[in-house]
Amino acid sequence: MKMSGSGVDTLNPFLAFFNGALDIFGSIYPTLNSLDENGKPGPYLAESWTPSEDKLTWTFKLRDGLKWSDGKPITAEDAAWTLNLIMTDAVAGTANGSLVSNFESVTATDATTLVIKTKAPQANVIYASIPISGIPIVPKHIWEPQAKNLKDVKNDTFPVVGYGPWTLTEYKPEQYAKFDANKDFILGRPGFDHMIQQSFKSTDAAVAALRSGQLDYINGVNPTQFKALQTDKSLLTVQEVGNGWTGVEVNHNARTRTGKKIGTGHPALGDPVLRRAISLATDRKTLVAKVLDGMGVAGSGYLPPAWPQWSWKPDAGQETPFDLAQAAKILDEAGYTKGDDGVRVDPKSGRPLELRLGIHSDDTADAGISTYLKGWLETIGVKLKIQTLSMSALNSDLAKGDWDLLMDGWTTGPDPTYLLGIQTCATLPKDDGTGGNTDAFFCDKAYDELFDKQLTTFDQNERAKIVAEMQAILYKADVDQIHFYANTLDVARTDTVSGLITGQPDAQGMYPAQTAFWSYLKAAPPAAKPAAASAEEGGGGTLWIAGGVLLLALVGGGIVLKRRSGAGDRE
Repeated sequence: MKMSGSGVDTLNPFLAFFNGALDIFGSIYPTLNSLDENGKPGPYLAESWTPSEDKLTWTFKLRDGLKWSDGKPITAEDAAWTLNLIMTDAVAGTANGSLVSNFESVTATDATTLVIKTKAPQANVIYASIPISGIPIVPKHIWEPQAKNLKDVKNDTFPVVGYGPWTLTEYKPEQYAKFDANKDFILGRPGFDHMIQQSFKSTDAAVAALRSGQLDYINGVNPTQFKALQTDKSLLTVQEVGNGWTGVEVNHNARTRTGKKIGTGHPALGDPVLRRAISLATDRKTLVAKVLDGMGVAGSGYLPPAWPQWSWKPDAGQETPFDLAQAAKILDEAGYTKGDDGVRVDPKSGRPLELRLGIHSDDTADAGISTYLKGWLETIGVKLKIQTLSMSALNSDLAKGDWDLLMDGWTTGPDPTYLLGIQTCATLPKDDGTGGNTDAFFCDKAYDELFDKQLTTFDQNERAKIVAEMQAILYKADVDQIHFYANTLDVARTDTVSGLITGQPDAQGMYPAQTAFWSYLKAAPPAAKPAAASAEEGGGGTLWIAGGVLLLALVGGGIVLKRRSGAGDRE
């Protein structure tokens, strides 16, 4: 699949959370566990893992004999050092600190034994280090000398020392990433010897490259392009169940962990009445029909339908309807009177309800959504100023709190911990601007208590009930207003590549959410056998076709899930 529309924020795995960077890390760095095609943990560095009877100690037995790409042995000490750094260093914990928040200690008792002790029993320990949506294990001998200045480490010395199905040999920001296959990869040799992820400024340009044969695969075309490409018999077109959401974030109270207010958000957004009015004035079904051409599901809960065990909807009668009259009514009752220009005024600050809506400059879905939102909100007396921003500018504004409303999207893997974690108080930034990876400056004590509780609940039905309570809190807060879960639309050339799409479609023809890890690994020329379960059965140099290079599209656009993403990105 393509490097995601969110692009690459940094090649530093301790800091990155854009999908493009995470897809790269999933290809070049190992993890303790892999995920099978059904989202269940499997072996990777670890051959086995055993919890103690009290579920407070997990013992991982690591494979012996694996080597980093520079020839140094991979040992349990690399894993222990990586996890301990994230646990003890605020900068190192920027991206993945929430995944180890319940870890008490991590030790390597010998070269192949890793022991993780938790403060309380933790249900998802084996999901903490998985490809892409978990923690990548890095080589201690490379990273330890750089740990003191971690926030400045660019990790751009090539080839990057790692271990995975691929080795990153070259990277040019907003242009391309080049990879060589790891022919000795323990989970199977890649079907191509080389891979290039190429950047395009628009999906139109990427589609043209696909049609001409310059590209073999694009993950995430828009619905209009998808329908047009379905008529081309040389292309495979596939829809995946949505594994992420697209919506609008509301800057209700940007602040640091100590409570220091930051940013330039409109003060009226701190009023839940105004936030509810914005939600009431949003017709999610129309957005699915018009923006997605029906290729998606109207949004409500925080976790997407790709993982039905966590998916949640409000009870009957509790879902926020599309009701412009009701939105206007509650604003009237709260004292938001209209001026001569039809724009309401905040009764507390005296400021008119003129709000900035940040959208991504290269995301057609954002543009479509913003047009509808502008019309609906102006009907109820709220004026929107659309600000078209680059991915980097938008995220810079987010971290500083210099925004009112932002279009956003996140995706998630089968364990919801990370996505739930970015709504906890612990992800608020420090006063100096470091640490944390907050989504919308949300912080709620009851939510945090439930977050800790779900981590320690091993019965999945009971855990799902707790996760549902958390989603209900987020839904009521109206800080992240979920518009829809877009189907991911994949297109591949059948004459140059096979094996990219894994799993079986359901009765509606929808495929399960794809993972770049397995898709890239199993991709092979059509006449070749896809990568097998062991390195001995791989393809190697005999798989070179048209230069032996698998080209994938990197389409610019979409804000980020780990996660930040464009519509349809992230696993």
